Amino acid sequence: MSITLTASAARQITAHIKKRGEGIGLRLGVKTTGCSGFAYVVDVADHISSDDVLVEDRGIKIVVNSEHVPLLEGTEIDFVRQGLNNSFRFRNPNASGECGCGESFSVDTHEAR
Repeated sequence: MSITLTASAARQITAHIKKRGEGIGLRLGVKTTGCSGFAYVVDVADHISSDDVLVEDRGIKIVVNSEHVPLLEGTEIDFVRQGLNNSFRFRNPNASGECGCGESFSVDTHEAR
């Protein structure tokens, strides 16, 4: 499995975990919602379960539930500052469409499996 981070995303994740005081890395997942079908879920990973897949990029552990791997394989995570707004941005090669806000995406179900 391959998920990558930009330098900006890696700095943001490292700073957040340090400020929080605990955590082993980033937990990335999806949930069914949003205007396009799936929404990204980003949180601090506190543990790795037996059904998780672990990858590492730029010294950051990225934990993904194995069920979400087909939807997230190859995704690049960036952290962007635009004026007063800061947010993670996702470049997901599996997405066949995105909503205007970039927080949800759709996939062709026959291609994602």
